[in-house]
Amino acid sequence: MDKLFYEREALKDYATVCGVDEVGRGPLAGPVVCAAVILPLDDLIEGVDDSKKLSPKKRELLSEKILEKAIGAAICRVEAQQIDEINILQATRLCMKKAVESLTPKPDFVLCDGNMTLDIATPYKSIVKGDAKSYLIGAASIVAKVYRDRLMEEIAAAYPGYAFEKNKGYGTQVHIKAIKKLGVCPEHRKSFTKNFT
Repeated sequence: MDKLFYEREALKDYATVCGVDEVGRGPLAGPVVCAAVILPLDDLIEGVDDSKKLSPKKRELLSEKILEKAIGAAICRVEAQQIDEINILQATRLCMKKAVESLTPKPDFVLCDGNMTLDIATPYKSIVKGDAKSYLIGAASIVAKVYRDRLMEEIAAAYPGYAFEKNKGYGTQVHIKAIKKLGVCPEHRKSFTKNFT
């Protein structure tokens, strides 16, 4: 599969293309995190793929390479409290918008993962399963995932008992059991956990 198909199509009309992806739509706790990246397309990083297909160690190494090579990179997050206020879909859209708008240099075109409509002035294309189909979206997914995983490990130290360092906020049996026993912490999304409290 040609991982640069969408990039090449965009480059026919635009000079600078970025990829944007989110991580953490499904967890019961922690923020949703988005990364936007602009990378040179004539010097590809071997192994860039949908972050879910890679081992944590491989993701860490790739994230480092991506950030070293990036022409521009931005990581943004929307916290649990705001997710509860505006819902996860709106929080994801806001997070993607913030990531794209934080990029320097500014992209002329955005490749976005999923079936998303973005509230941005820059032209964009949403691609379902884009993290597996587009090099730039795949790179963004890796950066976002590594950042969020590290963040959840820090949150685990602040709120022990929920095993965030292992489950990263996702609703594993151990995590749900801990919510029933300990109640929720400030990092929990109340709209996601009301069935367990």
